[in-house]
Amino acid sequence: NGFVARTNTCGELRSAHVGQEVTLYGWIQYQRQDLFMVLRDFHGLTQVIIPQDEAHAHVKNLLSNAPVESVVRVTGIVTSRPPGQENPKMPTGNIEVKAESAEILNPCKKLPFEIKDFIKKSESLRMRYRYLDLRSFQLQYNLRLRSQLVMRMREYLCNLHGFVDVETPTLFKRTPGGAKEFLVPSREAGKFYSLPQSPQQFKQLLMIGGLDRYFQVARCYRDEGSRPDRQPEFTQIDIEMSFVDQAGIQRLIEGLLQYSWPEDRGSITAPFPTMTYEEAMANYGTDKPDTRFGMKIMDVSNFLRRLDIQFVEDALSYPRGTAKAICIPQGARYLTNKDLKSLKESAKSQFKQEIVEIICRPDGSIKSLLTKFLAEKQQEELIQVLNMQVDDVVLLAAGEHKQVCTALGSLRLESADLLEAAGLVLRDPSAFHFLWVVDFPLFLPKEENPAELESAHHPFTAPHPSDTSLLYSDPTKVRSQHYDLVLNGSEVGGGSIRIHSAEQQRFVLEKVLKEDSEVLSHLLEALEFGAPPHGGIALGLDRLISLIVDAPSIRDVIAFPKSFRGRDLMASAPDYVTPEELEPYHIQVSWPLEEKEAKKN
Repeated sequence: NGFVARTNTCGELRSAHVGQEVTLYGWIQYQRQDLFMVLRDFHGLTQVIIPQDEAHAHVKNLLSNAPVESVVRVTGIVTSRPPGQENPKMPTGNIEVKAESAEILNPCKKLPFEIKDFIKKSESLRMRYRYLDLRSFQLQYNLRLRSQLVMRMREYLCNLHGFVDVETPTLFKRTPGGAKEFLVPSREAGKFYSLPQSPQQFKQLLMIGGLDRYFQVARCYRDEGSRPDRQPEFTQIDIEMSFVDQAGIQRLIEGLLQYSWPEDRGSITAPFPTMTYEEAMANYGTDKPDTRFGMKIMDVSNFLRRLDIQFVEDALSYPRGTAKAICIPQGARYLTNKDLKSLKESAKSQFKQEIVEIICRPDGSIKSLLTKFLAEKQQEELIQVLNMQVDDVVLLAAGEHKQVCTALGSLRLESADLLEAAGLVLRDPSAFHFLWVVDFPLFLPKEENPAELESAHHPFTAPHPSDTSLLYSDPTKVRSQHYDLVLNGSEVGGGSIRIHSAEQQRFVLEKVLKEDSEVLSHLLEALEFGAPPHGGIALGLDRLISLIVDAPSIRDVIAFPKSFRGRDLMASAPDYVTPEELEPYHIQVSWPLEEKEAKKN
């Protein structure tokens, strides 16, 4: 309460304060029959008794007529609530304040929605009146927890481990590859800045500059649409170290998270488990597995090869052909025929993958299209191979390895959603399962042109020491020193050991990725001036906080987020600018015909 006029917050008064005169400031949360009201501030709630005697008629008149969410000052005496009227659900539930004087600091006009967490509001309405939405308990909690966690991270990195907090430029130049970047016009005709999608080059240059240990709470930008876990502007905890290896970065991050982890979320244990990219894809069908539940992908290729089923043999004849399955526990009991049909259609529409279902009946027999190809003994063997119990449902897929695994990985998550919607709890919402995924491929075929390669992480990632020679002979087989941190099936961090040789970096850019290395001439030159071995990582702060507080979207942990289309609905941004304002930047806007007509009207 230092520096302000109040004596106490609305959340701190207890029985020990009875008899004291206090002055509170806050918003009127609730009024009842001109007898009492509830005053709210950032700290909590206090019940205020509206005086009924003639001597305080002006106070009664003032408070009784003040609209909900008006800002008021109340001075009064703390008293115990009458016996039987205590409220154990409120921290201040044993006391109330009898108002002696009051002042309406600012009345509130009619609200577009009630400031209550349980009142359903459309997201667009919440975005438009974000300053009102911020008054809700949940958003207040989320933002304060975010602030506390970042402060603890600063303490750990700077005070305990000698990191230097450095601000890097927001106006930079285009980086080859990766996500689309926002362009910012300059007053030089035809020349544009880019907003960096991360401080990647700067943090490497800081290592070349000898800072040894850098970190930053960095603002980053990507010109792409919003998703529940992605925004066009976002924040990451950006870290880089010299003379470090992959294990060193992992130990640092595990310690950082243990040190900064909120006490009310329990403790987390380190070291976190580690899984290779190949293991993750084979067992979970994704490079960010949710390990809170089972239903791992099973390989049944060897068993099915013996059965002489033509469509299975055709699928297994693919290069890297395979047959795999997932078992949905109690699927026949919890999932409807419509659910199973939607799962099969999802695999077909998203991954062009056919699915065969196998259901274990109460008598232990199976129901499936496969039964007409299988003798009774083979059916019994299949049940054993799949480890099926009564009412289990197995989804079987055969074909090219990556396609099969990706399809089943997606069905695994969709099935879990359906089972939980039906009442079977698979994923403990209070559990936090961290996982390192390592040994990613260094390069992947481009989707639009599989004959060309692109970086799986970014072009500055170093090859795995064991695969360095393959970089020059068969780059498709090179593993990288790239590592991702996964939490409950979401990627919350990613980093790598960097290339610190100018020659190797130039080879990757020019020969493997076919990029114009001139764009990165400053970095390539810097690498020639005694660049130390270095590596780092970036933690997605928004995504991490949203998982900690179990928010449905990262927009619930950002004070002023953008909408799904990347717009600020409160301020109507982006907005039009006049031709006169564009003139210094040598830009003219060519309007589509329909927009020309809309602007006229």
